[in-house]
This record gives sequence, structure tokens and C-alpha cells, in this order.
Amino acid sequence: MAPTNDHPGEQGAQDPVKLIAIRETALSLDEVFRAVGDDAAGGTALFVGTVRNHDSGADVDELGYSCHPSAEAEMRRIAEKVVAEYPVRALAAVHRVGDLGVGDLAVVVAVSCPHRGEAFEACRKLIDDLKHEVPIWKHQKFSDGTEEWVGAC
Repeated sequence: MAPTNDHPGEQGAQDPVKLIAIRETALSLDEVFRAVGDDAAGGTALFVGTVRNHDSGADVDELGYSCHPSAEAEMRRIAEKVVAEYPVRALAAVHRVGDLGVGDLAVVVAVSCPHRGEAFEACRKLIDDLKHEVPIWKHQKFSDGTEEWVGAC
């Protein structure tokens, strides 16, 4: 049977933005994955950003994230933009602030859509736009004693 867009499940959901948050506590993959569960979704894409042990050839020991008070509202604005562009059934995004160590989760985003291609594209758009537009700053501390502030996300 050929797919059609006539079925309500092929469309975006009425209120698909399920979870938007900035947290000072550890992030949960399970929480984000559960938030985007939808019986009409055939594809769910999840992106997890972690603290890596290097950047631009330097060893990273730890880092801290801080944000502007408008950051969560900006995350919601971007989420709503993604929802307007793709047939999103459910969307979630959480970002960590505070001090993090190597391997800690810094950001988790997920999108469910009727089909996998749409889910991949919407998730990519969500994380890319969050990274470039949300006022979150990273303060990296390197093994050699130097430090660096990095722009948004």
C-alpha cells in the first residue's frame, strides 16, 4: 500500500513540544526518549552530546556551561521552528549547565516523526540550531593549565 498524508498520524501532532529544559543536574536519556514516545511515530532520532577529552589538539580535563536567562525561551523558540518545518509528533531538548567532567552528558535532544528520514532531519536541525542560537557558553579547562571560553553551546 502506498503511503499517503491523509492519515492524521502522518501529520505533526497538535502540541509536539513535550520537554524543554536547562538543568543543573545530570541528564537522562530515558526521560528524553520517553518524552518523545508517540504511537503515530515510525521514527525517533536522538542526539546525545557528551564532554570529550580533547578540543583543537588540547587535552580537556573539565568544563562548565553557563547560560543567559533567556536560554530556555530560545530553546523553545527553536523547537517551535522545527515543529513548523517538519511533521513532528513529539520533540524534547535538555541542556546541562554547571561543572561537567569528561564523559558527562551536556545535551540530549530527540524528535519523533511519522518516518525515519523526517526524524533524522528534524533532529539534526534542532541540535544545529540550538548550538548556534541559544545563549549557552562553555568554559573549558585544559590539562596544560590554560582555559578557554567558547561561544554558544
